[in-house]
Amino acid sequence: MAPKNTWKKGRGKLGILAPLIGSWVAKADTPMGPVSCTRVLEPVLGANYLKLTVKWNFGKGVYEEQAMLGLLDGVISFWSFTSDGKNSQGRLADGSDIHPEAICFEAQMPAGLARMVYWPHPDGGFNWAVESKTKKGWNRFTIHHYVTIN
Repeated sequence: MAPKNTWKKGRGKLGILAPLIGSWVAKADTPMGPVSCTRVLEPVLGANYLKLTVKWNFGKGVYEEQAMLGLLDGVISFWSFTSDGKNSQGRLADGSDIHPEAICFEAQMPAGLARMVYWPHPDGGFNWAVESKTKKGWNRFTIHHYVTIN
């Protein structure tokens, strides 16, 4: 049985991102130990942009990201800045190889092409993954299942 469609797109040019708006948390095991990661996506500046605030809490320290999502030349794009002084910029891309409703962004990074992908989880919330492009396809190195923060 196919999972039920839990994602409802909103109105406007950023409406595709409506399922991600809110406050979310994921817990996962990583090579650096357990992590609790929160993502808060909220409309700002007259709802012309969305602000993403991410905090990765590893217990021994916190890694943070601030990103803005909006239109660039008519394409949904992001501009990200992290607590280690790095930044990246990317654009909406096709992630239908993961899920038909996937929301995917690609960015050219110093190590090559990378993408982050969001897609609905059958138990609610969403999955989020980061992958790098290789000669054989996409190599996934992070995946989280986010649920809403009560």
